[in-house]
Amino acid sequence: MSQSVRTRPEGSGRVLSEAYDTALLDLDGVVYAGGDAIAHAVDSLAAAKAGGMHLAYVTNNALRTPDAVAAHLTELGIPTAADDVINSAQAVARLISEQVPEGARVLVIGGEGLRVALRERGLVPVDSADDDPVAVAQGYGGPELPWGRFAEASYAIARGVPWFASNTDLTIPSARGIAPGNGAAVEVVRIATGAEPQVAGKPLPPMHRETVLRTGAERPLVVGDRLDTDIEGAFNGGVDSLLVLTGVTDGAQLLAAPPQHRPTYVDADLRGLLTGQPEVTAEGDGFRCGGWTASARGERLDLDGDGAALDGLRALCAAAWTWAGDGACTLDAQKALARLGL
Repeated sequence: MSQSVRTRPEGSGRVLSEAYDTALLDLDGVVYAGGDAIAHAVDSLAAAKAGGMHLAYVTNNALRTPDAVAAHLTELGIPTAADDVINSAQAVARLISEQVPEGARVLVIGGEGLRVALRERGLVPVDSADDDPVAVAQGYGGPELPWGRFAEASYAIARGVPWFASNTDLTIPSARGIAPGNGAAVEVVRIATGAEPQVAGKPLPPMHRETVLRTGAERPLVVGDRLDTDIEGAFNGGVDSLLVLTGVTDGAQLLAAPPQHRPTYVDADLRGLLTGQPEVTAEGDGFRCGGWTASARGERLDLDGDGAALDGLRALCAAAWTWAGDGACTLDAQKALARLGL
């Protein structure tokens, strides 16, 4: 994918599961929500896999081990091996292992997933700043992580120990709503120390490198629901992306996306893997997709026509992104999105 500024979603005459060899799938908001499979996810993934597409599951959540994630997916009806799961704990463990000696002690502020990943790299997890760690590794530890863990990290960092974070997602979805993520916990330690961690997870390059190393993907398609992690990560890695609207991103956020947050394709859910993608074409002073034409007029986005809501959204993306160029669209899109029920 070119790093030039994207001004419209792309079309594809080929089914996406045939055009790309590997789907790099986010989990929360894409495959499941609150632990339950999202509608159409199980059947769509089964069909994509049966057609020859390799499925890999890429998550910034460093709490659970790949074995635990694979078991969960298998229970949902998506047969998965642990080798098909890549998490930010693995990415940060590799990042640390490249900077410290084998067998070095690493202070862990997080859960079992982070400990397993560090051991895989020949490092020794410890629990106290007084255990002579040579690095601090911080990852999501779940809602029960004791406050004292942040103090241990702060003590070690104040002594000059380098600090690494699996990811900096401020929030994480849960069955009851949106909860603080590892990024919120990282902020606690940053405030206490004034330090800045090295970060491995999406959207940064260490996570993309970890994913490619573990999957061997040659024509990967990143599939996600978050613009600032999944889609930006694809942009940083120079690969194509599919945004699905089953998670946190809504129509208004998509229209306002700056270049690094603009996906290659947009679809409702994972059924998008099993279809081509319609072309968005310039028409007069606007853009047409399906039965809809969108344009920028004055201080608002206008939408004329009828048809599938997703086609209208794609046309609006083209109008908004073209108007914004290398910035973010600030035009009023409320009325246009309301016409689409978005």
